[in-house]
Amino acid sequence: MEALLASDHEVVAVLTRPDARAGRGRREVRSPVAVRADEAGVPVLQPPSPRDPAFLETFAALGVDCAPVVAYGALVPPAALDVPVHGWVNLHFSLLPAWRGAAPVQHALMAGDEVTGAATFRLEQGLDTGPVYGVVTEPVGPRDTAGDLLDRLAVSGAGLLVATLDGIADGSLVPRPQPADGVSLAPKVETADAAVDWSLPAHVVDRRVRGVTPAPGAWTTWRGDRLRLGPVEPLPTALGLAPGELSVGPSGVLVGPSGVLVGTGRGSVRLGLVQPAGKKMLPAADWARGARPTDGERVGA
Repeated sequence: MEALLASDHEVVAVLTRPDARAGRGRREVRSPVAVRADEAGVPVLQPPSPRDPAFLETFAALGVDCAPVVAYGALVPPAALDVPVHGWVNLHFSLLPAWRGAAPVQHALMAGDEVTGAATFRLEQGLDTGPVYGVVTEPVGPRDTAGDLLDRLAVSGAGLLVATLDGIADGSLVPRPQPADGVSLAPKVETADAAVDWSLPAHVVDRRVRGVTPAPGAWTTWRGDRLRLGPVEPLPTALGLAPGELSVGPSGVLVGPSGVLVGTGRGSVRLGLVQPAGKKMLPAADWARGARPTDGERVGA
C-alpha cells in the first residue's frame, strides 16, 4: 500500500475485509490497509464478499486499469476478474509454480528450501495458476522463521509489484505461462498442523517449528496442558547431546549443561522460549526451574 501510494500510479480505491471485532472489548477494528487508506483519503470498499452485487457495480464504475492484490483472503469471482483492462495482478510469496496456496513461506521453510522469493502474476480462476510477470528471489537463512522471511519479502515484493505495474502501463511487460513442472501446494497451516511430531529428526523438527513461527505457533503438551514453543535449536553433536549427558529418546525431556533438551527421532533439540498455558513466553531454563521435569517425563504425551 505504501509503495503504491508513493508510485506514479493513481490508487483510486482500496478493497479490504470488513471491520471485525477483536480484543477483549470486542471493539470493531479496521484492517491496517483500511486505516492507511483512510489516512491517504482513498475510498475503502469492504464488501462481505467480492461476489456482492453492490460491490461489483461499484467496482465496474471505478473504471480501473489494473487491480493489484496481496493476501486478500477471498476468491475473486469471474464477474470481477475481467473488469480491469489489465486484470488483477497478484503478489504471491513464492517462486511459482512452487507453493501455490495460502501459506507459501511457511511450507517453503518446513520443506527445507534454501531459496524462495515472490512472484507477480495475472489472477485467473485456478489457484495461483496465472501467467507470471516477474519474480524476486530471497535466500533462506539457517535460523529464519516464517515471520523473518515474510518481513523481507514484503519489502522486496512491494518493489516488484510497482515495477510490474510500471511494465504493464508502458507495454514492456508480458506475462509468461507457468511451467507444468515443479508445481507444489501450500495449504493454510492450521493450529493442529503446528503440533510438534517428536518422532521426526531434529533438523526437521527445527525447520517445522520455524515454519509456523510466529503464526499459528508451534506447540506440544506438558502434563496435559498445551506448551507453546519458540524456535528450537538442533544440537551439533552426533547424538545431539553435550559430553557427559545421557541420551534421551523421542519427546523425552532432559535439563542439563546444554540447556533444556527434548529428544527427537534422531538427535535432540534445545528449547528456546516456551509459553505454558495461561502465561507469557519465558526462557526454557526458567520454565524448567518451575516445572521440575522428572526422569522419564515426556512432552507431547
